Amino acid sequence: MTEKQLQWGLLSTANINRALITPLRASKRNQLLAVASRSLDSAETYARKWKIERAFGSYAAMLADPDIDVVYNSLPNHLHAEWTIRALESGKHVLCEKPIGLTTAEVDAMAAAAQKSGKVIAEAFMYRHHPQTIQAKELVESGAIGKLQAVRGSFTFKMNTNVNIRLVPEMGGGSIWDVGCYPISYARYIIGADPLEVFGQQVTGESGVDDSFFGQMKFPGNVFAQFDSGFQTAFRTHFEIVGSDGAIMVPAPFKPGLNEKIHLLRNDQTEKIAIPKQELYIGEVEDMADCILLGKSPRVTMADSRANVATIVALLESAKTGSPVLMGSSA
Repeated sequence: MTEKQLQWGLLSTANINRALITPLRASKRNQLLAVASRSLDSAETYARKWKIERAFGSYAAMLADPDIDVVYNSLPNHLHAEWTIRALESGKHVLCEKPIGLTTAEVDAMAAAAQKSGKVIAEAFMYRHHPQTIQAKELVESGAIGKLQAVRGSFTFKMNTNVNIRLVPEMGGGSIWDVGCYPISYARYIIGADPLEVFGQQVTGESGVDDSFFGQMKFPGNVFAQFDSGFQTAFRTHFEIVGSDGAIMVPAPFKPGLNEKIHLLRNDQTEKIAIPKQELYIGEVEDMADCILLGKSPRVTMADSRANVATIVALLESAKTGSPVLMGSSA
């Protein structure tokens, strides 16, 4: 199996596909073979533009192609569960865009389908595969900043339109699902635990989704996390990790470039730690190859993904009720 080249199919013509096309073509173990759309004309136009060999006029048609090994599910949020399960049942491995599901029941159904089919499924949190993220985690675990006390993260941008699937409640819209999921995931990864209690507040837009979300999470050991996400704020991404003896600042935590540095603050001194260069999306592509060809476990496991979805659901429930939510009571 280690010599096999995995054949990939893109499930939709979403803009995010462009992030995966280059790493798929750069990888020796992966190859982009096909794209599917709701119409053959759309698929063929996309295939010509990106020089993709096969085009399918329906998602089901691509899943029926026996040459496809891996499906990248970049459909809107509310379709992730349905088409991931259908892909797994068709014998395909699946890399599914975040959020992998909108309820823990959806995640459980996908996990059950993966187990039954014997295929790999992973959520496409690309930042989790980047050396910068791994370095930040290692610094915390090494005791570089003493006892971990708090983390803070933000991911916001200005959406200059009223017509966008991110604004449709029925399609899994809202800033917390779109970008807030990143600082939540990052916090859970760095702390190495899931929250015990969450409290959320939101600014609701005209369409009914959260245009802005503000959350706090309490973790075991009296470690706290704060985050904000939004569609109506200037572009901001950052993550701060605070310990008893110092702090770590990560200027571009979720979409790191090729020349990033982590800032380690200790004893009134700042050390800038250079991060090895790595294209952002190559990690999740190679992680799928490791899992499929070498039998390794995904870096982002389904248990990890389930916990992230459960946390978001609890935060939304808190914002709705105006009260803190104990984890385990809202899944």
